[in-house]
Amino acid sequence: MDKKTIDKVDIKGKRVFIRVDFNVPLDENGNITDDGRIRSTLPTINYALDAGAKVILASHLGRPDGKPNPKFSLAPVALRLNRLLNKEVKFAKDCVGPDVENLVATMRPGDVLLLENLRFHAEEEKNDDSFSKALATLTDIYVNGIAKHVRLAVAGFLMKKEIAYLQKTVANPMRPFVAILGGAKVSGKISVIENLKDKVDKIIVGGAMACTFNKAEGEEMGASLVELNMLEIAKHLRQGVHEKGIKFYLPVDFVVAENMSDGAQTKIVTSQEIPKGWMALDIGPATVRLFVEAIQDAKTIIWNGPMGMFEKDAYSRGTFAIAHAVADAYATTIVGGGDTDVAVHRAGVSDNITFISTGGGASLELLEGKVLPGLAALTDEG
Repeated sequence: MDKKTIDKVDIKGKRVFIRVDFNVPLDENGNITDDGRIRSTLPTINYALDAGAKVILASHLGRPDGKPNPKFSLAPVALRLNRLLNKEVKFAKDCVGPDVENLVATMRPGDVLLLENLRFHAEEEKNDDSFSKALATLTDIYVNGIAKHVRLAVAGFLMKKEIAYLQKTVANPMRPFVAILGGAKVSGKISVIENLKDKVDKIIVGGAMACTFNKAEGEEMGASLVELNMLEIAKHLRQGVHEKGIKFYLPVDFVVAENMSDGAQTKIVTSQEIPKGWMALDIGPATVRLFVEAIQDAKTIIWNGPMGMFEKDAYSRGTFAIAHAVADAYATTIVGGGDTDVAVHRAGVSDNITFISTGGGASLELLEGKVLPGLAALTDEG
């Protein structure tokens, strides 16, 4: 990587603004159910603290639609960070404005300040220039992100590792190379499939996005989530993969339910027998066997997106079975994006995964072969 990293610059006494991913899962009472994403940032935070920096942390959480919403406050994250760092973490009730500027002005070397959810401002997702400028006034050195208003922008340890794993693995994989793609929508994975079809030996598709592929093959998908405007593209994608001689796996059975409510009746049916009005919410046991066999001989596995609505116990078996199969494979295994990192933690196999990416959309863009704006904006080495 030809970009500066945090360990290559003098940060003593400097305000170091670290863009982190604290988009952690919360239960209905606002308690953190998995702090893996917080823990993954600790090496960079601790390095900055040991080097005598004033550490300012910024993240988004959930989708609060550009306005303050207590349900998506980062306050619980500040409490968890207190415990993980074993030191006080100050919490700002906003991420820009005079109150935040005053808090930053009083910081001493070794202090940590967590800003409130960036997405409480609609400007965050619009990449608004004035919002970027307001954040830039808080810092001397920016870590992990777009930084055109900051003199020095560097990569943290997690970003450095993420890029190394994703770019190097895709460019030069041990074979067989298997890509497992899940999540809700085909539209979000078109570029990934297009990019990977020249590189992988097998593509396995699960999650709701599989419903669109199955529907494109003429199967009745009931009330399942199907992108009707993507049917022709799905058919074309599958045809293109076959022409390359790549094996393409789709579910052959599903766990279906009448609706998404907790008490809904469920049953297991083949992909040709989904009743009208019912929806597919997980892959079924025959599909699990099919996918596990396809994974067994892999030497490199990239997994992005769960196999179903794993957040609910009734629909978690497929995702957790694939998590165990990936963890048990004698392969380089890279997992991330679409809450897949959360799924492997819940399945209890995270220690057996080679690399867990918390990059979310960014990791997806790397798999698409794109140049990340946040990476391109970092200060060059030398």
